[in-house]
Amino acid sequence: MPVIRNALPDDIAALTALYNHYIVHTPITFDVHTYEPEQRRQWFDDHRASGRHRLLVADEHGEIVGYASTSRWRPKAAYDTTVESTVYVRHDAVGRGIGRALYAALFDAIASEDVHAIVAGVALPNAASIALHERFGFRQVGVFREVGKKFGTFWDVAWLQRPGGRRNHAQDSAVQRDA
Repeated sequence: MPVIRNALPDDIAALTALYNHYIVHTPITFDVHTYEPEQRRQWFDDHRASGRHRLLVADEHGEIVGYASTSRWRPKAAYDTTVESTVYVRHDAVGRGIGRALYAALFDAIASEDVHAIVAGVALPNAASIALHERFGFRQVGVFREVGKKFGTFWDVAWLQRPGGRRNHAQDSAVQRDA
């Protein structure tokens, strides 16, 4: 299993390549143009090694095979204690439990932060992502129908939510032990 750690500036190129694969080959992200590493610097800088906005990577022998983050959900101050989580695993490493390990570490890392709610958007269909989120206590709160157009098709997005902070810490620790 890879080592889960805080992302470092030297990881930006690998993180960008990992994400670009999903832009080009899947509707999982609604980005339609790939990025250069320098274009992802602001995204990287928006995450810290502490606080509610984190970026963790799965490092396997010096190669990034996945990442998970919590980011600002909306720019208005009233939303500050809500974060949006996301997880991406390199396409050739899917199915090895890396996403579970990343989410377990991520939710453990923010357990003591001032986070009231965690939300996630999942482009449908994506049974594996829905199952991963449900495993971590997310519950679907709605589906936006045909809100993204990519590859000439309109896609739905399921929105999921779970409590943040210490309220789900025991559950996340149990999931980590089962992983």
